Amino acid sequence: MNVTTIHPSRAAAALPLPRPLMLSRAPAGFPSPAEDHCDRRLDLNEHLIRHPAATFFVRAEGDSMTGAGILSGALLIVDRSEEAADGRVVIALVEGCHTVKRLRRGGGRCWLEAANPDYADIEILDDDSRVWGVVTHVINRL
Repeated sequence: MNVTTIHPSRAAAALPLPRPLMLSRAPAGFPSPAEDHCDRRLDLNEHLIRHPAATFFVRAEGDSMTGAGILSGALLIVDRSEEAADGRVVIALVEGCHTVKRLRRGGGRCWLEAANPDYADIEILDDDSRVWGVVTHVINRL
């Protein structure tokens, strides 16, 4: 899975854009009566972006991460200040191209792992220079 069109975050400079939030929940099972009003406003930046100056957005392309819930076209929120620990999904630079994969470390080696068995692992020698940031949230379109 490749990633395309990296956009620097403008969250720090952007004005808040609060949207209506219903305090009642929407059950995924048996439906309940809907409320006709919203009880407060919600700004997704407050919930999805912890470090505005270190955050950027990128769109995923391909199917190598479908097992991790990242579909082609998904919008990824990436934080460069987060620790790229074993098991985290990261944006990495491989052979001059960006990719999204799960970072793995063990036995003295480091590699990028796809979440689709059709894709082979990618061995990396210097993970600190290759990892651009940690994916903190995924927004898929239905």
